[in-house]
Amino acid sequence: MSQFFTPLQVARALGVSESTLKRWCDKGVLPTVRTAGGHRRVTFEAVSEYVRQSGQELVGPEVLGLPPAAGQGATVRNRAVRQLVSALRKGDGPVVARIIADLYLTKHPIWQIGDEVVAPTLAEIGHAWECGELPVYRERLGCEIAQRALFALQDMVPQPPTDAPTAIGGTLDGDPYRLATTLCESVLREAGWRAQSLGTAIPPESFCDALRDLRPHICWLSVSHAPDAERFVAQMATIAAAAKQSGAALVVGGRGFTEEFRRRCDYTVYCERLKDLRSFADSLMAASDAALNTTAQK
Repeated sequence: MSQFFTPLQVARALGVSESTLKRWCDKGVLPTVRTAGGHRRVTFEAVSEYVRQSGQELVGPEVLGLPPAAGQGATVRNRAVRQLVSALRKGDGPVVARIIADLYLTKHPIWQIGDEVVAPTLAEIGHAWECGELPVYRERLGCEIAQRALFALQDMVPQPPTDAPTAIGGTLDGDPYRLATTLCESVLREAGWRAQSLGTAIPPESFCDALRDLRPHICWLSVSHAPDAERFVAQMATIAAAAKQSGAALVVGGRGFTEEFRRRCDYTVYCERLKDLRSFADSLMAASDAALNTTAQK
């Protein structure tokens, strides 16, 4: 659900006068909505999109519920990894949220935040746990903090139009990992898709129900863990058949989708990285737009 702010609140966050902010609203620079009483309100998504496009610094991000250090300039991705690892080891949620918000507000695409910052950070945290440098609870806490920061990131992405193409996805039963499917959802939303993660550990029959009921253009599967290879291959066959029948592209990725699975399973495209998912989604949308233009010209 969108958060709404008064022009005065947004002006304080951006470090400008309320009259300047209202002029921007009048010119459509910052889209507004009206309350039942006729008062102007600005959505959180509109503010974050304006900051990203204009380069305007958030002087008072705390007014919008962001950590105080957010919006204070570009954060180099390699440095961000080091900062995130340190913050997650300490269980420092506000610092994690600030780093990820900074990256987004300074125009880093979400696929890049995921591929080049979040993924290597969590790989290092996982390695530290496996080597006994971190206790289990610290590793689990780090994952939970990262998940909360990614949910907050979703709130910063503008809502796609109601006629945008749709996408659904999640993980199969036996696979409880949420971070990857959350990132897939955010990448697709940023690309203009009405994307919805169904969650984790979903039975294949329920995935088929979703394909039949929702008729998405894309169905993604995030595979982090497949405990029973033969069962997984059978589940993939069931979902692939349902996707084909509904006309959905079946997109699969994740460290658990091994070379053996790629040989044995039926799917539309394998995405090794979030960047690949974004590229495929963009190409699919471009092809759809081209087809519509061709039809309109006939």
